[in-house]
Amino acid sequence: MAEQDDLKPWQWSEATWRAIVNKVRGGKTLLPERWKDGARCAVALSFDSDHETGELRHGGKSFGKMSQGEYGARSGIKRILRLLDRHAVPASFFQPAVSALLHPQEVKSVVAAGHELAIHSWIHEFNSTLGYEAERDLNFRAADVLEKISGKRAVGMRTASWDFSPHTLRIIREMGLLYDSSLMADDDPYELLEDGKPTGVVELPVEWIRDDAIYFNMDRMASLRPYTAPDAVFDIFRRELEVAHAEGGLYVLTMHPHVIGHRSRIWILEEIVKMAKALPGTWIATHADIAAYCAAMAGLKR
Repeated sequence: MAEQDDLKPWQWSEATWRAIVNKVRGGKTLLPERWKDGARCAVALSFDSDHETGELRHGGKSFGKMSQGEYGARSGIKRILRLLDRHAVPASFFQPAVSALLHPQEVKSVVAAGHELAIHSWIHEFNSTLGYEAERDLNFRAADVLEKISGKRAVGMRTASWDFSPHTLRIIREMGLLYDSSLMADDDPYELLEDGKPTGVVELPVEWIRDDAIYFNMDRMASLRPYTAPDAVFDIFRRELEVAHAEGGLYVLTMHPHVIGHRSRIWILEEIVKMAKALPGTWIATHADIAAYCAAMAGLKR
């Protein structure tokens, strides 16, 4: 849009800023009156298996940084899968295609254990830096790679770093995906609008406060050194779950094998799982199952 390019934001016309805001927006709530089998609350545990792509996406060649990501594939994922199996709960794993190509056996193990595998970019690239054709090509290729390795076609997407371009929703629709889990307009599921029109795409919203990486991830090269005590992180995650249950809503928790999978942190996940199972009327399910249920209850059409 020429006006957008030539003028400062405070000089834009109302039509300009409204068009930007309305490109991708939250539509009607998809929070059902009752969750599956009369459950009160839905819990969606998710893991972004980024591994080495956190460094590769920047064109970086730091083997120290890549080894930090590799930890998730060598150690973290094993602890996570054992924990989920021990408690017999399903989860969703969002994996970049390059990560899947580097660790195909991990992908097969995740699917064999009954968990969901979903799209999470090609190499953890930022969508907002890409044109439409490049973003589309990378996502379609990523979906093909995951299907070839796992034997199943993914029905959902989470963009890398939750970076959502003006083209992303269009591409999601062209791919025929059931849901996205990258945006933050609500606590509970909602339908995505594109240019003010319903899309039939379910959004299962995320939030940085329900993401392990922001509390623990260290990047020495970027002077990024956040650190929050595991007890404090658990307290935040716990309180979010308690209120989601009290309100009868959705609880989406985002974790990373190279973050939550460490010895001193894996207990956070275990305590959240125990708590979710102990709360009366809690449905722990994959993102795909929750999105499908919400879509069916709302009669969404794509």
